[in-house]
Amino acid sequence: MTLPDIGYLELIITCVPVILVGLIFYSWKANSLELVVATLRMIGQLIAIGFVLVYLFKETATWLGLTVMAVMLTAAGWIAMRPLSDKSIFHIGHLALALLVGCGFMLAIVIFLVLDLSPWYQPRYVIPLAGMLLANTMNSLSLSGERFETEVKAEHSFEHARNKAFHTAMIPQINGLLAVGLVALPGMMTGQILSGVSPLIAVRYQIVIMVAILCSSAFSTAWYLQGRYRRELKSTSGCYSAE
Repeated sequence: MTLPDIGYLELIITCVPVILVGLIFYSWKANSLELVVATLRMIGQLIAIGFVLVYLFKETATWLGLTVMAVMLTAAGWIAMRPLSDKSIFHIGHLALALLVGCGFMLAIVIFLVLDLSPWYQPRYVIPLAGMLLANTMNSLSLSGERFETEVKAEHSFEHARNKAFHTAMIPQINGLLAVGLVALPGMMTGQILSGVSPLIAVRYQIVIMVAILCSSAFSTAWYLQGRYRRELKSTSGCYSAE
């Protein structure tokens, strides 16, 4: 089965409703400029990465793949920090390390134990998988960090803030598990079905991806929040000692 080609005219038609979204943003005093910038960036980034992936899928050098994933990891850490008050280099490093812990662990399991790739670095598999894990885990970190700061400002205990932040970050992941198959067919599964893959095979791949996303989000978020919890405790103890 060959998918219909989508031309530039069809892309323009798809983007027309964004104008209506922009009107809602503007009418309801939301940041409409942010919407414009985000949409243009999305289009530009996807077109650019399309050309890059054509090259990367032909290139099997491990060092190049690791470099690409390092860039993805850094970008994900920087984006995850966007809604947070602490914009320091230390904080983006903390976020990037949390992403590396959770996503790296689950990516290794999928590559070496589930797919059993040989050689292990095959860009057609590794880069899309890494991207899915990083994108979803990045969102969990943003949610957890923002909620942690909100709870601390409300003068709740650091332990309460940590636990509440973790619960909040996991809501989208748990909702996704509950909804898949009933409310939505996820992107990877839909793409495989549209390309002619048996739905039963697509389902198995999707289960692997859903579990990997859940676990990478949970591991990374727990690592990040535990680090913030300890840092806040240490900071508070230091203040008391100074007094």
